[in-house]
Amino acid sequence: GDMARNLLNVEPSHEFEGRKDTEPDEHRAQRLTEEADLALLLVEPARSAMRSAGVESVFDDIELPLAPILAEMERTGIAVNVSALKGLSDGFDQAIRDVEAVVHSLAGEKFNIASPKQLQAVLFDKMGLKAGRKTKSGYSTDSTALEQVAAEMVSNGQDPAIVAGILEFRELTKLKATYTDALLNLVDPNTGRVHTTFNQTVAATGRLSSSDPNLQNIPVRTGIGRKIRRAFIPGPGKVLLSADYSQIELRVLAHYTEDPELLRAFREDEDIHRITASRIFGVPEDAVTPDQRRDAKTVNFAVLYGQSDFGLSAQLKIPRAEAKRYIEQYFERFPSVKDYIARTVVEARETGFVRTLSGRRRPVPEVNDRNFNIRNFGERAAVNSPIQGTAADIIKVAMIRLREELRKLGDPAVMLLQVHDELVLEVPPEQLESMSHLLREVMENAWPLNAPLKVDVKHGENWDEMA
Repeated sequence: GDMARNLLNVEPSHEFEGRKDTEPDEHRAQRLTEEADLALLLVEPARSAMRSAGVESVFDDIELPLAPILAEMERTGIAVNVSALKGLSDGFDQAIRDVEAVVHSLAGEKFNIASPKQLQAVLFDKMGLKAGRKTKSGYSTDSTALEQVAAEMVSNGQDPAIVAGILEFRELTKLKATYTDALLNLVDPNTGRVHTTFNQTVAATGRLSSSDPNLQNIPVRTGIGRKIRRAFIPGPGKVLLSADYSQIELRVLAHYTEDPELLRAFREDEDIHRITASRIFGVPEDAVTPDQRRDAKTVNFAVLYGQSDFGLSAQLKIPRAEAKRYIEQYFERFPSVKDYIARTVVEARETGFVRTLSGRRRPVPEVNDRNFNIRNFGERAAVNSPIQGTAADIIKVAMIRLREELRKLGDPAVMLLQVHDELVLEVPPEQLESMSHLLREVMENAWPLNAPLKVDVKHGENWDEMA
């Protein structure tokens, strides 16, 4: 619809708002006929617009060949351990009932914890707790407001257990609804598999996203996230094979900035987070503690995403002055990164857009906005988009080349998922070694960066327990 309006100056007459399964058959037939007609009419204007923007090669060499691969992955889907998910859901039910009982006991009455109105009545009217922000419907009971209530209780020598219970109740009900129950509803009864929808052109940076289910949203490192990932399994007689790009965005940053210290670290396969920790904490690399390395990792990504000293201080829970010192010491160690940031922002202001290494273009009109917050967002997007977008282009190119190689070999394996920087395949056990080698070879040579690409290859009986 939007392309027809913008490139043809035509207003589609049969657009449908709402659920497609409620659309009348006659209307659907007219709409699909019109969409096919408009698609044909759009070919030349769209080509012309892409040529003018310098993105025709991105379309022809990346997005167009990727589309049938994603369609194939959607059709294939991934097998799910339904009984494990049901067990998780039952576990959530029990945990929710337990928390509910504790909250009711502390309140001295039974009430609907999910009702903001009843929460207000219990916490502020009955218990007399100090309320925070007021809304049209009364005092706020959102998470931020409740955390403030809990902090106030602690400062008054009161036990904030009831607030902690309410927050835990919300977390558990959200996890149950978002993950276990939603996934169970999405399992195809004919295939026993979940068939996600990959969104190829939704994210502004060029990254893939997915929906129904949103695989990007499954927590990676939390206990519950791992249990959910454990429910994704290979089909009968198959094994899951996964390859995950290691620190790809930092490697792309090294390529863009040509920072000699960053390039040396990656070429010599050194631990970049340990190197950063050594610099900002002023200790030898072999004396860096796990906590210092973790904080340095946060600093590395804070710089990558244009985070301020204020944002970093909140994330690390340290004074703002200390966060500022960390960032300054980072730039002292890697001065080319600071130059890249300044140069990229200037270019974005002049042109109104930034590009990835493939030529993918992201408009960033916000960099010239008068509003400080909007301008600040634009600057962060300008700095990060070429890096995140190039990482997205690299894995897309890897998928295209891998599909070509698999076809030549008679399709011994199938691609199932692409999540963040990870690619998941389903392979027969006897092909595991050869497919692992092929996957590593294709992904590590997908793009000629100055900083070598590296992937971690694992396999296993589910998406979580891989080695």
